[in-house]
This record gives sequence, structure tokens and C-alpha cells, in this order.
Amino acid sequence: MSGGALRVLSYNVHRWGDDRTALARVVKACAPDVMLVQEAPTWFGTRKKRRAMAATFGLRYVAASARNVILVADGIELVEPLHWRIWRPFVRRRLNFIATQLPGGAVGGHVLLGSTRIAVVCCHLGLHILGRRRELEQILRRCRAFGTPYLLAGDLNEEPDGPVWKLLAEEGLTDLGADAGPTFSSTNPHKRIDGAHLSPTVHGRILPTPAAPEDLAAASDHLPLLVELSSSSG
Repeated sequence: MSGGALRVLSYNVHRWGDDRTALARVVKACAPDVMLVQEAPTWFGTRKKRRAMAATFGLRYVAASARNVILVADGIELVEPLHWRIWRPFVRRRLNFIATQLPGGAVGGHVLLGSTRIAVVCCHLGLHILGRRRELEQILRRCRAFGTPYLLAGDLNEEPDGPVWKLLAEEGLTDLGADAGPTFSSTNPHKRIDGAHLSPTVHGRILPTPAAPEDLAAASDHLPLLVELSSSSG
């Protein structure tokens, strides 16, 4: 962090299961102060895997819920972390296809933006079309409970004409990625299903991702969102 600005990287890393070396290059090129990870590695040795992943990025693993993780750079402290389970439908249906969903969650905490406390919150909404709005309602209640401005970022699993995005707009949040282009898939970007939404009292913008296109394609099935927050719009 420098000059009262904070760099936040939101990234679905596809379970850390693609090209790990390319992923590390992408993250290091972005040089985030805070990284909000969706689809972090899990199952056996979860914490060990996540710490190992963070180390390849030059970051520290500090908080998690479900498959959402917050990593920070040296000199950045995440205080009062909150990690909570989010209710989501266990079963989803699409046409004649029936599948189960993993439990939902979100994680957040306060960081300093200059002398201002701001909450950063990471989420990954489910694949149940109607269930996503209920998940987001739960997350927004927790975001309000921080009592500070906040950045909510993550994999929304829905394009901007959907009800989740409408709810975010009704909440009065700024859609930082409105002009940032599609985020999925990394090899053929054609859908904007990842979002970064910010309280209107804080200035933020999406930065171009300073990584090689071939690394972005190999690192994950999603493209990252690199957000710069500043304490004023000047």
C-alpha cells in the first residue's frame, strides 16, 4: 500500500488446480495488498495447502470461510475478521440435471485505507438460480454489521442482468467492473460473472491486469479483478 491507496485482487483460483506457476506470476504481477480468493484449495490438509498457495504468491493466509480466503501482503493487517456460513439450497436442478452444492460462506475483515477503516468481504455465490439472492441477502446483512464502508467482491455466478446484481444496485453499491469486460472464461472471455462492489463513500476503480495473456489463460478458468481503493477521489 502506498500513498493512501490499497490494491485488492479478487480471484477465483479454480481450486489451485491449474497451472500454479502461471497463477503465481499473475498474482505477483498484480502486487495486491489484499487478495480475496474464491475456490481456494480444500479437503485434506486444507490449511497447509492454503498457506503453501499464499507463499507462492508472497502473501500470508489470514482468514477463511468455506472456500473463500483472505490473504494479505507484509505490512497489512486484517482486524476483526468475520467468517460465516451462508445458507444455500443443498440441491439444485437444471432441466433434468440434479446436483448437490457445497456449503456456502463468506469472509471479511477490516483493513486501513489511509486513516480510514474499510471492510473487505469475499464471497462465492452458488449455482442455484433462486438461492443466490437469498445468499446475497445474508452476506449484505453481515456487510452492514461491520459499520464501515466496504468492498464486496467475488464470483457471483450470474451475469449483470440477473437478480443478484439488481440487489447490489438497490443496496447503493458502486459496480466497479461495469466497464471492465467479461471475466469468464479465461480462454474465451464472454461472461461477466465476477464482481467488485463498493460503498459510495469510498473511491475505487478497476485496474488493468498487468499479467501476460498466456498466464491468465493457464492460471485459472476465471480472470481476476484488480481493484485500487483510495481514501478520496482526488
